[in-house]
Amino acid sequence: MLPPELMTEILVSAADLTLMVAPNRKVLSVLVSPSHPSFGQLADWEGMPLHDILTEESRRKFDLRMADLQDRPKDGRKGIFVELNHLGQQGWEFPMRYAVHAVGGDGSILMLGRDLRPLAEVQQQLVAAQLALERDYEAQREADTRYRVLMEVTRDPVMLVSISTARITDLNAAAALMLGGTRAELIGAQVAQEFDGRRRGEFLDALSNVAAVDAATPVEVTARRSQRRVLVTPKLFRAAGEKVLLCLIDPAEKLAQSADELGENLARLYHEGVDGIVFADADGVIRAANEAFLNLTDASSIATVRGRSLADYLVRGSVDLRMLLDNVRHTGQLRLYATRLTTDFSGQIAVELSASWLNDRPNPVLVLVIRDASRAETLRRAGGGVPDDGARSVMELVGSSTLRDIVAETTDVIEKMCIETALELTRNNRVAAADMLGLSRQSLYVKLRKYGILNRDGE
Repeated sequence: MLPPELMTEILVSAADLTLMVAPNRKVLSVLVSPSHPSFGQLADWEGMPLHDILTEESRRKFDLRMADLQDRPKDGRKGIFVELNHLGQQGWEFPMRYAVHAVGGDGSILMLGRDLRPLAEVQQQLVAAQLALERDYEAQREADTRYRVLMEVTRDPVMLVSISTARITDLNAAAALMLGGTRAELIGAQVAQEFDGRRRGEFLDALSNVAAVDAATPVEVTARRSQRRVLVTPKLFRAAGEKVLLCLIDPAEKLAQSADELGENLARLYHEGVDGIVFADADGVIRAANEAFLNLTDASSIATVRGRSLADYLVRGSVDLRMLLDNVRHTGQLRLYATRLTTDFSGQIAVELSASWLNDRPNPVLVLVIRDASRAETLRRAGGGVPDDGARSVMELVGSSTLRDIVAETTDVIEKMCIETALELTRNNRVAAADMLGLSRQSLYVKLRKYGILNRDGE
């Protein structure tokens, strides 16, 4: 048997805070480690009920864990761990992690506690650092995405040339076509070698001189690969301390293209409109998409989208696509079909689809107009309450029933909501709704009668 003084010294060294609690749950003794003066004077806790020095949430947690402690001797384990929040003298809270042990046979307990405040501070610092890294990464990704989208969707031929190396650092597809090569072939090539009769130093000096003048006259040259006469209009800027020329390339003789007002307006709507526009074939394979759709899906370029199935971007995949194609083929059009798009970075965004079926040609075309509905969805969530009486009754069970009973009660509510949603998406087409839910038509009718949905339709 150890002397009391030695036992006290061991407890003080082993824990930041030690509580001895009587069977009636009153604190008999409080031992504070000398290395933790921040606890202050806690001697007045002695004689107080343990519940009086715990927060409301911690009281319930402690009672539940004590009930578990009473069952522990049956399986050979004698202690439990519990995290509690104490109420300090001035009303401030501090967290502790206790190892609780039953001592003696009268129900007394020994609580050996570790201060969790240093750990909480480290966790907050880690979270702050992680958030800062994510913000920096998001800013970098956004800048890179904007640059790539701008280079891919702009219809003007654009070429970037490094002054220090005299090489082409980047160009878009329109510029590559104008010069008569592929983007992969031209990136890294000496810019002077891509034009007939031009030397490296001479050509760069000419471009730099033109770029230095506000009202610059373009440099007229002949592209070596395509043998086209082109006009190069340079603009000088700095990037990361390096001088770079932004060169706009135009044909020397611009062809006058006649287009009626409607055609021009439709073209501008496609390229500059705020809603995504997608052209797909009869199987839902994307043939063309505008910049707004690329922005919705975080796609880097039209090349990454063309040739992919619409199912790759619909949250319910082939189910959404099959429902879309079946309805639009039957009626010729579909309006305000609510669903969600998945992005190239595994995100999701709420949208509304309107579709038209153009079958007046050998190869029918599916045209989609996709509108961002995320703001409307956020407003509905903020202004909406409990969706229906069934969900409200389930929520009222919280606090009065166990989780197992609540889960059992919610099964019917969730099943009813799923059936109603499927009927809404299919416009009350029960055959299609049964297929969407993976049910037979007979099973769906049984459930419709069970939840009174048939009666609601007057059947």
